[in-house]
Amino acid sequence: MGVDSERVKVKIETGGDDFEDGSGSENGDERMTWGSPLQFFCTILGFCVGLGNIWRFPYLCQKNGGGAFIIPFMVMLFIVGTPLLLLELALGQRLRVGAAAAWPKIHPALSGVGYGSSVVACIVGCYYNAIIAWCLFYLCSSFTTELPWAKCPHDYITGKNITECEISSETQYFWFRTTLNASASLDNFDGINWKILAALTIAWVGIYLILCKGIASSGKVVYFTAMFPYLVLTIFFFRGITLKGATEGLMHMFTPKMEKLLEPTVWLDAANQVFYSFGLAFGSIISFGSYNNPKKNCVKDVLMISVANLMTAVYGCAVIFSILGFKAVHMFTNCMERDIMLLEPEFPEFSGRLIEDIPQEEYMLAVSKSEKALELRNCSLADELNSAAGGTGLAFIVMAEVFVQIPAAPVWSILFFLMLLSLGVGSQIGILEGVISMLFDHPRLKYVKKPILVGVVVISSYLVGLLFVTGSGEYWLTLFDTFGATGLTIIALVEILCVMYVYGHKRFSDDIETMTGHRPGLYWQLMWRFFSPGIMTVIVASSVYSMFTSYPTYTAWNKTKAVTEELHYPGWTLIIAALLSVASLIPILIGLCMWGARGFNRTEMPGDYQPGFFHRVDTSASTRPMLDSFDIFQKDEDKYSRNSDSSSDAGITTQDSNSDNKSFKLEVVDS
Repeated sequence: MGVDSERVKVKIETGGDDFEDGSGSENGDERMTWGSPLQFFCTILGFCVGLGNIWRFPYLCQKNGGGAFIIPFMVMLFIVGTPLLLLELALGQRLRVGAAAAWPKIHPALSGVGYGSSVVACIVGCYYNAIIAWCLFYLCSSFTTELPWAKCPHDYITGKNITECEISSETQYFWFRTTLNASASLDNFDGINWKILAALTIAWVGIYLILCKGIASSGKVVYFTAMFPYLVLTIFFFRGITLKGATEGLMHMFTPKMEKLLEPTVWLDAANQVFYSFGLAFGSIISFGSYNNPKKNCVKDVLMISVANLMTAVYGCAVIFSILGFKAVHMFTNCMERDIMLLEPEFPEFSGRLIEDIPQEEYMLAVSKSEKALELRNCSLADELNSAAGGTGLAFIVMAEVFVQIPAAPVWSILFFLMLLSLGVGSQIGILEGVISMLFDHPRLKYVKKPILVGVVVISSYLVGLLFVTGSGEYWLTLFDTFGATGLTIIALVEILCVMYVYGHKRFSDDIETMTGHRPGLYWQLMWRFFSPGIMTVIVASSVYSMFTSYPTYTAWNKTKAVTEELHYPGWTLIIAALLSVASLIPILIGLCMWGARGFNRTEMPGDYQPGFFHRVDTSASTRPMLDSFDIFQKDEDKYSRNSDSSSDAGITTQDSNSDNKSFKLEVVDS
């Protein structure tokens, strides 16, 4: 089911008064709504469940105690992720505008918060399509009878395998040299990689076609991008558990190392994973909520999405570990076979026996007694299972190597990279929605058609993305990924503190009760007011500490040695890293300063306005949609709207010559 291209009128009923609120915006434009609840759920699920569930969560499990990591992840999900998800979704649903227009309605000093979120979304959106381009390249390369990374290519001069490939591995060579054509360092651009440029162009054209008409076009695509990955995961699960070594892989995952829970870094990793897996503070969740019917039960949606996110992470991890178990056993068997050949002269009992029939304990005992100890590899299945790989290394090297060992390898490779492609597109739709809604809700751009706004965003992002198709493109992408989204946690912390302690937790609870018919209980109050801000403060503090106490590095490909090596970022790139880190915070500071400057100019604000305090403009159009009861109201950009108030509540009352004896009340809120 789709969405009509015409904008849909929605009637809000509160406090006995009805009014039509198409957009919740100041210009009164009517806002589109989702064609069905399933369309909304698929869109937000496709945004929240992304590549991180496939290639980062398994890596964190491997690194942080296997199944033990699921415990802190689950705890942090319901302490940090779920409360913030409801906060953003409820704001969007209540105000029916994007993030940039929503936060000034909470308080004028917050006018830059939404723009800060959009800055992060711009940065992430620029490089995210480069990842989609890599997936597209691997997908196209898989349409062959034999995977191109199954064998080393031949040197045209000598006719032998290329030495660089022989020293490293077929999958590493295909990734670093054939796909990326990687240069030696970040400051060595080494020209444009035309294959990846073509893939990037196709990716951006596809994203434009999906987003050009807003949810009227993207809403139809999300059914595929949200559901198809689950179909592929299920296929891989049943295939994975039939592979030799799947049991070892699953046991490695689900056998918890509980002592790891005593390490603070494990809990910080869990909190960060939850935060980014929900896509919080991008502005996208607020935008998605703004297309909801104002009476929709957003609390139920949040709980469903949270459970789906948790189950997807665990399910995807089980699928990946079953396949990694196969790879680990395969690598261990090959390694052990080589050592047994060297041990046979010393230990005749190994002669004529199959590798599968030799217990690992017997092999290790022979290794410890052998006189050729220096020549032996001393193979270990546990070491193979513990060899953590995350991100692009897991997807484009480890998994690519696994497919070579499985019968009908091209089929499995096509399915896997098509799944990654759909996950990436689903996330990219959500990321760019945070940018596009910011532009779409801007008063000066309200007459510009959405296809034009989307085109401007796509072309601008595409031009920036050319940096990621150079020889040092992956290194630059790592820089943007490491530092570009560092402001998200701070933005989320600002959001929850301002809603709880500036706007007021009581009023926010009233708003949710008005929309859903149920008042948020003790759990939500404790999370919003205490636990979530506390955990995020710890995350911010630890991130800042880590940033200033360790010199950042990146992994580069040394084609002479045919290995990856850790390099320090050049000094001049740290300036770019610093700009990326603070870019999202600059709009917040600008908005705060502009509000402060207006506060000191007494002629701009009515009454005895006192700068330096947080005030809530109780009856202005900017905050009126968030209050408990509504009256029909109208706002003009050049004047303050005032609502008649015959009560004698404490406040500041003033007269406006342009309003017919209407009152204006300011209420000081303790922060």
